[in-house]
Amino acid sequence: MKILTMLLLAAIFATSAVAAGATPRPSFDRKAWRDDYATLKRELEHSYSHLAWVASPASGVDLPSLERRTRLALEAARSDADAAAALVSFVAGFHDGHFGPAVTPEPTGAGPEPPSRASDSDAGTACAAFGYAPVTRIGFSLPFESLEGFRMQSDGISRAFRSATIAVGLRHLGLVRIPRFRPAEYPTICAAAWSKLHAAGATPSASDIQDVIDVEWLRELGERLAAFRTDHVDAILVDIGGNGGGNDVGEWSPRLFTSREVHSAPLLMHTGPLGAKYMDEQLQGLNDALAAHAGEAKIESALRPAVDAFERRKHASSSQQPCDLSWVWREQRSFDPAKCSGLVDAGFASGAVDYLAPGSLPADAAAALYWPSIVDPMRGAWNGPVYLLTDSGTASAAEMFAALMRDSDIAKTVGVRTLGLGCGSMVESVPLTLPHSRLSFRVPNCVRLRADGTDEVAGISPDLPVLPVANESARARAARVLTVVDQDLRR
Repeated sequence: MKILTMLLLAAIFATSAVAAGATPRPSFDRKAWRDDYATLKRELEHSYSHLAWVASPASGVDLPSLERRTRLALEAARSDADAAAALVSFVAGFHDGHFGPAVTPEPTGAGPEPPSRASDSDAGTACAAFGYAPVTRIGFSLPFESLEGFRMQSDGISRAFRSATIAVGLRHLGLVRIPRFRPAEYPTICAAAWSKLHAAGATPSASDIQDVIDVEWLRELGERLAAFRTDHVDAILVDIGGNGGGNDVGEWSPRLFTSREVHSAPLLMHTGPLGAKYMDEQLQGLNDALAAHAGEAKIESALRPAVDAFERRKHASSSQQPCDLSWVWREQRSFDPAKCSGLVDAGFASGAVDYLAPGSLPADAAAALYWPSIVDPMRGAWNGPVYLLTDSGTASAAEMFAALMRDSDIAKTVGVRTLGLGCGSMVESVPLTLPHSRLSFRVPNCVRLRADGTDEVAGISPDLPVLPVANESARARAARVLTVVDQDLRR
């Protein structure tokens, strides 16, 4: 299905190139398409963060074979549509959902900005105007609701996270559904945040809500988990099936499920301008925190090493000799970020450090050093066994959540392998646009490493596989997931 979709996009791209401003071409220009392909490969060598991983045998992608097939397809092409399909199929062959077609804006100038609406007097209207709206349904990814022993928590339907308990044999499990890790898709949480600010005498703006929405999202999830403790469930099943990702709350929220230390994954950036931009952004935040606490020895002693570390990383990135990554089209090599990978150490998915003890620094300094410090007041809302339900639609920030939960021994994964998007972008970048065809592609610029040293883009394999069975209903599969969890708890 993915390949068919990509081929359809190729046809659209090929026919829209003229509409995008290109002069109509009287005939198929094979050389121009060859040049576009050469440009694409060269740009990937210079900016694609997952290239060294995809070029390794562990990735499951035979990049030299993919490259040869694409060259042969271009030689066999008889039209722009054929050639576009060859390049789009080449990109699809990387099996990286963050690396794919992009829509480039029209080169015309934007119109005048419309006037701002007047402030609203009710939370629902205000949050709708701010753009808070559900994208995915809250219901579970499998119909647990239809099974015997299911009991919805009293406010589970009206709140942001559907939660319930279910009897499985002699045990009771807690079920909670996280449809996305993007608070902007939870209008009920926006409404709660708006109402709190309004009750305090403010007229909440979109930026006011943005400042507090992550905390409200995490608090709401923490309340769901605390309710399970009250219900004395034996374990929790967290449903992230079909969860397509979101933002950093996916990295922060594992701290809600344990009172133990959680150390974040190493982060790598692609060398070059984007890596340097990321380093500059981190240095700016850390230096601002230093300036705000000038003369406070304890805080300076925590922040100064982080500043020095990012200065070293920036220098290493800018002074690193260019690595010729053209080998990826000819051979496979084991993945080693330290050997001709085009990658540089960029700290951690949590910021400058991978862990910071709660309460060790003032909130503003802690946030500059360690982004998940936002969770400190809610840590350990649940502290028992956890299982994650994953499927082929679990992606991006949901994979970041699953990887950290698994690598920190907080949870076991149940279901099927996740999609495999991994880290997409830590800094904004413009799409890669090819000069002849005007085909455009999004190109990831970061890598998160698993505990075993692999790239998270490989996807998260289940500890307890529950694979689809022919002619099995969704209800039967939901029951099978619960049985597998129950059997594992017995062990």
